[in-house]
Amino acid sequence: MFVVNVEGAIYKNEKWLLIRRSKKEEHAGGQLSLVGGKVEVDGTSTDVLEKTLKREIFEEVGIEVSNLKYVNSSFFVTDSGLNVIDIVFQCDHESGEAYAKCLDEVDDVCWMSTEEILHNSEIPIYLKENIKLAEKLIAVSDFIGE
Repeated sequence: MFVVNVEGAIYKNEKWLLIRRSKKEEHAGGQLSLVGGKVEVDGTSTDVLEKTLKREIFEEVGIEVSNLKYVNSSFFVTDSGLNVIDIVFQCDHESGEAYAKCLDEVDDVCWMSTEEILHNSEIPIYLKENIKLAEKLIAVSDFIGE
């Protein structure tokens, strides 16, 4: 059995939105991460990953996103032994100002450039890799004029 988790690499004004996960969170509490959450069973649906991500982003940081593009998928096991499949999408900021809306899940929000993320020793390697991959998608989109 797997938990399916989705995360958004949200880009605005040449910076990425990161959250500091609440210390109350079982997995990675207190760490910097992308915004996201678990897919929940809510009947038969299409675009379940995209709808979940948009819902989680709005619930956690109060913004809306658009133009979701697949970045990467990975597998990990939480400290409590849960098997997780994690899917990352690059997202464009559509509207709203990001803030720690859900204090049970988010302690703080911050916008950081790619360079700031890559040179921050507090940020895990897998997050740095996801940001590098997401940035490549933006560069391709800019090149082809999307």
